Amino acid sequence: MTRFIHLTDLHLSVPGMDDPLLHADTAAALDRAVSKIKALKPGVDFVAISGDLANHGKKASYAHLKTALVPLQMPIVMSLGNHDDRANFRSVFGGSGAPDAPLFAQMVIDGVHIITLDSSVPGRVGGAIGNAQFEALETALRAHQDLPKLILCHHPPRPQIGETLIWESLSEAETARLAATLKGHKIAAILCGHVHHNRVTFWNGIPVIVSNGLHATIDLLEQDGMTILSGTGFAICDLTSSELSVVFVPLSPEQETLARMSDEKLRGFA
Repeated sequence: MTRFIHLTDLHLSVPGMDDPLLHADTAAALDRAVSKIKALKPGVDFVAISGDLANHGKKASYAHLKTALVPLQMPIVMSLGNHDDRANFRSVFGGSGAPDAPLFAQMVIDGVHIITLDSSVPGRVGGAIGNAQFEALETALRAHQDLPKLILCHHPPRPQIGETLIWESLSEAETARLAATLKGHKIAAILCGHVHHNRVTFWNGIPVIVSNGLHATIDLLEQDGMTILSGTGFAICDLTSSELSVVFVPLSPEQETLARMSDEKLRGFA
């Protein structure tokens, strides 16, 4: 079994910066998430973070992120989102390609072939992958064909069910092209963020996992506009040759303990 964590939408700001677009203490949320991940048993093989690492793409935010992740002594894979800045990210974390080029990467960790797509488009809230990355993706998919593949992409494919605003996902054309590109390959899941709520979509036979992230969540029952609510969390994912289990873990608001049962009692139920 391979166990990995899906984090997203960290939205770290520059420490001490007056940031009116920051609705919560995201640095504290990240520290809490790191502490919880370290304590997990069984342990975690890697952490996947699907974009919006920084709230304004500042170099100081990425430097803070690099320090905050040090306690996680395991591989960490990151993709970029619409709040990120490619050049500033590369200046802190490195990465191949020109400073402003999309951050495409692939690696194998614990028997999983991980491919990161950069769906950020400078100056836009919505996302796109583009021809160059599609070509790189096609090449990457031909490698390690015996291994399950995990795709990181900040913007999810456009769902067919329900109303989706133009900025909430990839375009219909790119969604169709992504479906055609991935068809026939062993895709375990696509990990996304951007929309700030937990969601699982079975898309063309592929689970698309969206986590609400470490900034805030939204009121899914709001009928007029958008209401932003407090709420953070991450997903624990366990992958075997025949199964993918995804458990969404709430971090905040702090939950009230209503009752406790001993391990002995739990195991005694028939």
